[in-house]
Amino acid sequence: MFTLSLLQFFTLLFILLYLFSLLRILVASATSSSSSSSNGHKSYPLIGSLISFHQNSHRLIHWFTHLLSVSPSQTIVLNRLGWKNKMIITANPANVEYILRSNFENYPKGKPFTDILGDFLGMGIFNVDGELWSTQRKLASHEFSTKSLREFIISVLEEEITTRLIPLLESSIENDGVLDMQDVLKRLAFDTICKISLGWDPCCLDYTRPVPALVTAFDVAAGASAIRGTAPATWVWKAKRLFNVGSERRLKESVGVVHSSVTEIIRERRKQMAGSESRRDLLSRFISAGHGDELVRDMVISFMMAGRDTTSSAMTWLLWLLTWHPTVKKNILDEVATIVNDRDQSNKSQSLNFEDLKKMDYLKACLCESMRLYPPVLWDSKHAGDDDVLPDGTPVHKGNRVMYFPYGMGRMKSLWGKDCLSFKPDRWFTEPGVLKMETPYKFPVFQGGPRICLGKEMAFMQMKYVVASVLKRFELIPVCLEKPVLLPMLTAHMDGGFKVRVHRRSDFDLL
Repeated sequence: MFTLSLLQFFTLLFILLYLFSLLRILVASATSSSSSSSNGHKSYPLIGSLISFHQNSHRLIHWFTHLLSVSPSQTIVLNRLGWKNKMIITANPANVEYILRSNFENYPKGKPFTDILGDFLGMGIFNVDGELWSTQRKLASHEFSTKSLREFIISVLEEEITTRLIPLLESSIENDGVLDMQDVLKRLAFDTICKISLGWDPCCLDYTRPVPALVTAFDVAAGASAIRGTAPATWVWKAKRLFNVGSERRLKESVGVVHSSVTEIIRERRKQMAGSESRRDLLSRFISAGHGDELVRDMVISFMMAGRDTTSSAMTWLLWLLTWHPTVKKNILDEVATIVNDRDQSNKSQSLNFEDLKKMDYLKACLCESMRLYPPVLWDSKHAGDDDVLPDGTPVHKGNRVMYFPYGMGRMKSLWGKDCLSFKPDRWFTEPGVLKMETPYKFPVFQGGPRICLGKEMAFMQMKYVVASVLKRFELIPVCLEKPVLLPMLTAHMDGGFKVRVHRRSDFDLL
């Protein structure tokens, strides 16, 4: 058990007392000289918008959304603790395109961002810039474009759904139990991404087995990393790391488990490949490219992170929305039935295939509409490499944090109309049957520009397969009728989960 030395204890106590006293003095002296921005939040000398941040810490996403909605440019500037700690938040598509594409080189993730996830994701593709990012991007881009990987993903989904997900839901019916679909989908997504990335089956969806240490540690590491991102200043979490206390202690311990577990899988895989054993997972492909253990480890952990909570979050919110929109759900079922029934007579397989999934435009529109309202990643940050001016005229100084905000963008009347808060999949069609995909700068759920998500099509494939497979067999009845609360972490979660009772459908039996 960790204990602070006497010197460490008194040093930490002195720092905390000093900072608390300084903050009180600054607040008291600054109140008379505070200034209100045009968006209604107050900024003080030295401490900037720290008081507003604290007052709205429990509702940051709603506060940001409100400030953006009343800003003429759909951009706000917040001064955080310190003289140069400025944060620019935008919901303006022109700014988003400028940041992600037009002036991409000036807006890397930056050291302040990569420091937050550095202990967890290391030098993986989602946490690096420059040449290291470019090298990994080229390798991953090639692998994601191969037909063999696509076929492997479909086979993994088929196995996971037919042998685990469907029996689990059937068992819940027989036992008249309550299932947390958010937890079920997280387990399904983790099983799937581990098989695809590592060629390893954690068996998370098998509730009779204990959860592997890697899975538990992954959750803890993701949560503790998210806490770093919400700190009012970098030195706050760095001080906790120095003294190895609180969330930083949990992060260090959990990252150790994740790294050692994945490293052991890599070493075992190298032995298997030395024996000429052929594998189709990403890990084997990255090893074949000649990279060392540490970089391969960081690469696969990044893909595990990206492919786990994002898809499960999107599916959870869509399934909840569909319980309140029966007409939309019926349209999905009609589309799936039509696609399967129209197959060539020589192809009457019981399972969904890639061609089936490609044709599910209405289901894709429902997923897009759900992610517009409840994006898996609520915001994303870059850090300016040099002084600049955004297209809307907002000045940017070197080192400023520049954040685009998909959650807020989905709630802008100027972008989506007066009905922007309503769930309307038809907004994704230019005319009946003609799907219209919005520009990634108006709908940046998968980013845009050079960093656009490589796994976008894989994610849609997985989500379509799972949602179609569940809906055509089962009815999900929410236990709680209150609107769920969105919990912002590294990815958005439904606070308290999505508890349902499962009923078997009697009017739709495709399989």
